[in-house]
Amino acid sequence: MNPNALALPAARRTESPGLWMLAWRRFGRDRLGTLSLVIVLFFLALTLASAAGLIASNWAKEVGVSYAPPIFMRAASSPAPAERSSGDRSPDTAVQDIDIVDPIGAELAEIKKELAAAPRAEPRAAALPFGGDKWGRDVLLKVIKGTETSLLVGLAAALLATFLGTVFGAQAGYFGGRIDDFFNWLYSVFTSIPYLLLILAIAAVLNQKGASTVVLILGLTGWTGIFRLVRAEYLKHKVREYVQAADAIGASDTRRMFVHILPNVSHVVLVQLSLHVVLFIKSEVILSFLGFGVGVETVSWGSMLNEAQNELLIGKWWQLAAATAAMAVLVTAFSLFTDALRDALDPRLK
Repeated sequence: MNPNALALPAARRTESPGLWMLAWRRFGRDRLGTLSLVIVLFFLALTLASAAGLIASNWAKEVGVSYAPPIFMRAASSPAPAERSSGDRSPDTAVQDIDIVDPIGAELAEIKKELAAAPRAEPRAAALPFGGDKWGRDVLLKVIKGTETSLLVGLAAALLATFLGTVFGAQAGYFGGRIDDFFNWLYSVFTSIPYLLLILAIAAVLNQKGASTVVLILGLTGWTGIFRLVRAEYLKHKVREYVQAADAIGASDTRRMFVHILPNVSHVVLVQLSLHVVLFIKSEVILSFLGFGVGVETVSWGSMLNEAQNELLIGKWWQLAAATAAMAVLVTAFSLFTDALRDALDPRLK
């Protein structure tokens, strides 16, 4: 019997897993990171369902009374039925003076008939699951719709910033020379201005509210950190043996940059993408809270906090609590997920 026939299956069985499989195994052993991933996926599913119109499509409908309290506060906040005073008389028992002719009686009777025939407004709920706002809109539906706005803005802005930072960093680190000098000068200009002041200045210059405007503002100002890290990785990898081998077989610069080097630095890009999602969600909340974010026809966590600051003065705290709790849960879960992802993708870990 040929001994190689037995050795070959054994070699196949002992074949080492790839980089991504090892990273997934390391990530799966992190229970806190796995729980954070489940929470993030839940918010993503909620966002997709809201964007598709499956839930929270009627968030702007006035379904409750003004400042309707949460259900668990209904017993304490329900007003007592008003007692009729002895001087008040119903229309049925009102004293009518038959000696006086009403000059506009016919017109009043006609108006009364029109009002009786008009469709009556739907009754509004005295209490809602998480309370209502000033106009009686359901706070729970607003939180779900605000999750869609804030999370989509954070993801889109992070993708734009990651794309710009990766392309700029690859160009600067790979080519060097004047290209590197130009991008370093551009990086110095953007980082010399305080971040919050920079995005507020760009928002004031654009003077146009909307989710797409917020994405452009955050994406065009948030690429600097990714650029710095990607440039350093390309400076390190462009002199490696596998890049020199690709050069020897005639691979173009673009192929070496994005086919050979980029997969080896993708762990840095993924971690920075996750970090910037958290950063941009908080930035969008700040912009909307200050009035530079989404328009009045769109709801986000920032716009809810902007409304809630006035409601808090009169003791209506539930909109503030709902928006803050949703934002805190998502941001905390995303931060823990990013930490676990960074540990799993660290090539120094085994």
